[in-house]
Amino acid sequence: MLNWSQLRVLALFSLGYFVSYVFRGVNLGFSPYLIHDLGLSAASLGVLTSLYFLGFAATQIPAGVMLDHFGARRTVAVLLLVTAAGSVIYGQAHALAALMAGRFLIGVGVAACLGGAFKALAQVFALQRLPMMNGIVMAVGGLGGVAVGSPLSWLLSFTDWRSICGGLAALSALTAAALWLGAPRDTNTRHQGTLLAQFKGTWHILCNPGFWKVASFSVISQGTFYAMQSLWLGAYLRDVTRMSTPRAAAMVSVVGVAMMAGCLFFGFVARSLERFGLNLYRVCGIGMLAFLLTQILLVLQVPLPDSVLWAAYGVFGGTGILTYAIMAEHFPAQMIGRVNTTLTLVIFVLIFVFQIAVGAVLSHWPRVDGHYPVVAHLSAWGALIALQLAGAVWYFLPAGQKRVVFH
Repeated sequence: MLNWSQLRVLALFSLGYFVSYVFRGVNLGFSPYLIHDLGLSAASLGVLTSLYFLGFAATQIPAGVMLDHFGARRTVAVLLLVTAAGSVIYGQAHALAALMAGRFLIGVGVAACLGGAFKALAQVFALQRLPMMNGIVMAVGGLGGVAVGSPLSWLLSFTDWRSICGGLAALSALTAAALWLGAPRDTNTRHQGTLLAQFKGTWHILCNPGFWKVASFSVISQGTFYAMQSLWLGAYLRDVTRMSTPRAAAMVSVVGVAMMAGCLFFGFVARSLERFGLNLYRVCGIGMLAFLLTQILLVLQVPLPDSVLWAAYGVFGGTGILTYAIMAEHFPAQMIGRVNTTLTLVIFVLIFVFQIAVGAVLSHWPRVDGHYPVVAHLSAWGALIALQLAGAVWYFLPAGQKRVVFH
């Protein structure tokens, strides 16, 4: 049973991560209206949506320092007010520059939601309960991926995207107030690890080939999944598979639910599979290979039920998250915090790059009757599949099983 303090931490910080996840994918539902109302091209839409991930990535290291100095309650609450301001700017914008500023601020404001949740949970739960509690936070956040499917489509049937932005701004501000007033006060903040020291530590990790050996397949896989899930998945469903807008929105929700199930399932069984000779590294690799195979089947348009293929896309799309646990086996304990921050940074930079790249590829073809041609989407997906294949080869080379040693 959870005591009152534990329940408050779990509920409030899960809500914060849910807000973060909704903002991550909201442009998936907004995109047709942004294109119609503001005349955005695919390239412009890709740049605009990706600014969330750029803001998130740029804030990771400062947010980490803030979490250590001020604690999770104050850091997440204050930054969510930045998100609220960004959502207001976004919803009131009538030009691309203002939209970009709002989207970037949203990404900055939610940058500490997940890291803050993990830090807060670690303060009130025993170590052996943390995997389950972290999984619950991830699952609640994943509901945001479901919300930007059918629920968002339903809301847009009787209101506009600008009003929804206002509602999301209010939700962000209310969540900030709830965290500030309702979450327990932080008791073990510490004033160590300056911003400059954090940047130096990140650079040191980025220059180490061992990090890339473990991380490359994962960051490409996760970068691909979240770039598509948060923007281009809906366009693919409408243009390539010719799904109606409501059905495409429903399929987006299917992918979100499947991703939640996949994260919980693989997190639960990964350690159990070690008795059969499958260590965490291999389990994660097999899951990412299954995600790669699913994408190939989708691109080849094999005659399998859509719901099965897209559910598999969601289930296996999140398996790369196991890399965070793998890092603990390959890096010294005193470096794990910086390694995890660096991994998150790289993932979000790649999401930023991939969303822009896909938009640029699509823009090379003219739209016909509101749709981009199939060849445009398949060209973009084919390039991302090729990158994942290269990452898979490196990941499964024998040297990938060696522990990284720093001197």
